Amino acid sequence: MARPYWSGHIQISLVSFAVNLFPATETKSEIRFHQLDRKTGERVKYQKTSSDETKVEKTDIVKGYEYSKGEYVTIEPEEIENLRIPSRKTLEVSQFVNVDEVDPGYFEKPYFVVPENDAQAEAFAVVRRALQMSKKMALGKIAFGGREHIVAIAPPTDDKLLGMMAYIMRYAEELRSPASYFADIKPVEVDEDQLSLAEMLIKRKSAKFAPEKFKDEYEAALRAMVEAKVHNAPIPQEEPAAKSTKVVNLMDALRKSVQSDRGEEAAPPKKAPSRSAAAKSATTAPKKGIALVKPKARKTA
Repeated sequence: MARPYWSGHIQISLVSFAVNLFPATETKSEIRFHQLDRKTGERVKYQKTSSDETKVEKTDIVKGYEYSKGEYVTIEPEEIENLRIPSRKTLEVSQFVNVDEVDPGYFEKPYFVVPENDAQAEAFAVVRRALQMSKKMALGKIAFGGREHIVAIAPPTDDKLLGMMAYIMRYAEELRSPASYFADIKPVEVDEDQLSLAEMLIKRKSAKFAPEKFKDEYEAALRAMVEAKVHNAPIPQEEPAAKSTKVVNLMDALRKSVQSDRGEEAAPPKKAPSRSAAAKSATTAPKKGIALVKPKARKTA
């Protein structure tokens, strides 16, 4: 097993048990680029130098804080290591919240949480089960990577997994206020027939979440281009975007989307339109901006 990213204690009131945190993500991309001189084809190298162009060795570099213009105070690595921050070694739970209460925008990076050893397993299992039964997550703070982080501790969604998850969270001031971005959106009256078709389209395209089905197509296209260059083959070109047909109204676009998705005539809306509404629909010109896109032909095995 890899070395833990953080080791310490989770403390809930007078209950404390040791845990290890392991990163739950990894970079899978295998494409790596170097910077080359366009004229010579040689790799471009970078060297750390001082203001007088003197080369500086890595061991001679320290952190510095500019407290006044051109004036710095130096900070040694061991001075940072010796900072008196309790959260460097202990995650003290400050509160519990409902699992569905936290906006997903606050979550940043996941970690696996495991008991440090068998002696910690009992307290770990009790807390894990209590969180599971109450549908709560624990919030606290730990310090690593040069700052103190908010951390949420919760059982994994798969009940068969006996560990817990830790989610590094963003501080409130790190999230931009959505109000300034959404302020110019005007309220629109939703038509019940259109809503019925939209719900039908969502229902037909709903499925159990299967993350393994989502692949990085950009990575695949990048690799194909590199392979083509290596073998002096034609470089694959991007397929032209699907052309849209005539501009239609939203009702027609929804109905044809449902029809295309299930391969047959779309079912009529739940609520039949009144005569006046039908007459209005027949005489009203389609709204611009809604284009019906031709569905791509499905690949056959």
